[in-house]
Amino acid sequence: MRLPFLFVLTTVMIDAMGIGLIMPIMPDLIVEVQGGSLADAAIWGGILSTAFAAMQFLFGPVLGNLSDAYGRRPVLLVSLFVMALDYIVMAIAGSIWLLLAGRIVGGITAATHSTASAYMADVSKPHEKAANFGLLGAAFGVGFVLGPMIGGLLGEFGTRAPFWAAAAFAGLNFVIGCFVMTETVTDANRRPFHWRRASLFGAFRAMTNIPNIAPLLWVYFLYSVSIYVYPAIWSYFTQERFGWSPQIIGLSLGIYGIGMAAVQGGLIRPIIRWLGERGAVIYGFVFEVVSFLLLAFLTNGTIALMLIPITALGAVVTPALQAIMSKSVPDAQQGELQGVLTAVHALSMIVSPLAMTAVFAQFTREGTLFYLPGAPFLVALVLMVIGSVIFLRARISVA
Repeated sequence: MRLPFLFVLTTVMIDAMGIGLIMPIMPDLIVEVQGGSLADAAIWGGILSTAFAAMQFLFGPVLGNLSDAYGRRPVLLVSLFVMALDYIVMAIAGSIWLLLAGRIVGGITAATHSTASAYMADVSKPHEKAANFGLLGAAFGVGFVLGPMIGGLLGEFGTRAPFWAAAAFAGLNFVIGCFVMTETVTDANRRPFHWRRASLFGAFRAMTNIPNIAPLLWVYFLYSVSIYVYPAIWSYFTQERFGWSPQIIGLSLGIYGIGMAAVQGGLIRPIIRWLGERGAVIYGFVFEVVSFLLLAFLTNGTIALMLIPITALGAVVTPALQAIMSKSVPDAQQGELQGVLTAVHALSMIVSPLAMTAVFAQFTREGTLFYLPGAPFLVALVLMVIGSVIFLRARISVA
C-alpha cells in the first residue's frame, strides 16, 4: 500500500504545482493576450479562477460518486491524462478565450481531489484520519512550495514555459500511476452510481440528511472563501503594495507552502493530540483572523515575507474539519462526502476570486476614494469570524 499512498500524495502535489506554477506569471500573461492595466488583469484573473472553480463545483460530486462506484484508480488516472493535455493547450493559447476554455477543462480534472481524499478515508483508521488528511494538505503545501518557485524561475523564459512544465509533471505522474496505483474500492464498500445522487443537489441532500453535517459544511464554505483570498489576489496585492517581481511572488508563495506543509504534515499530529479536532479548528481560526488583520494594513514587504510562515500556522482547520465529518459518514459514502466537500470548496473558489479581485480593483484603481490594497483581507476576516461563530455553536461529537 506504500507506493499507491505515495502516488496519491504526488497527484495532490502536482495539482498544487500546476496551480502554483502559473500563478506568478498570470498577471503578465493576461496583459500579454488581452492588454489593459493590472487592475483589468485582476478582473480577468478572477474570471479565469471562477471558471476553474465552477467546474470543480459541478463535477466534484460526480467524480466522487464515480469513484465510489468504479474505483479510485480509473478516476485518478483518466483525470491526470486529460490534465496533461489541458496544460499543453494553455501553453499555446493565443487568446483569453482559449485560456478560459483551458481553465474550464482544468477545473474538471482538478475535481479529483475528492477521489484522493476518499482514498485516504479508505486506508485510514478513525484515529488516523485527521493526520492522513493533513498529509494531503502537506502534499498540497509542498506543491505550493515547488510550483511558484519553479514558475517564477521559468517565467524568465516566457509566460508559456510554466504550462509546458505542468504538462510534463502531470504526464509523468500518469505513467507512474498506471504501474503503482491499486484499487481500494471493493464489494464491501462499493456503492452503485446513480445520477440522482451524483448531481450536485442530490449529493448535498444526501449529506445534509446526516445529523450535524449541515452547519459544518457552512463552516467549511466560509473558511474556504476566506482562505482563498491568498491565491485570488496575492500576485496582484504584492505587486501593487510592495512592487514585487514574479520571482519574489513565487518565493513568497513557496515560503507559505513550506509553512503549510510543516503544519499539516507534522505539527497537526501533536496539535490534534493536545487540543483535539474541535480545539484544532478553533486554534486555526484564531491564527487566520490575526494574519488577515496584519496583512490588511501592512506596507513593508520584508515584514510581509517574515510573517508568511506565521500565517501558515492556521492550516490545521481543513484536515481537522474533514476528519470530524468523515467520522460521521459510512464507509460507502466517503467518496460522496469528499465530492461534496470538493464542491463546497469549489463554490468558495467561485465566490472568492470574483469578490476579492473586485474589492482589490475598487480600492486600487485610479481615482479611488480610499486606497487600500489590503481591503480583501478585511473581507476575509469578517467571513472567518462568522464561520468561527457557527462552529462554536454547532453540536459536534469527536473522539
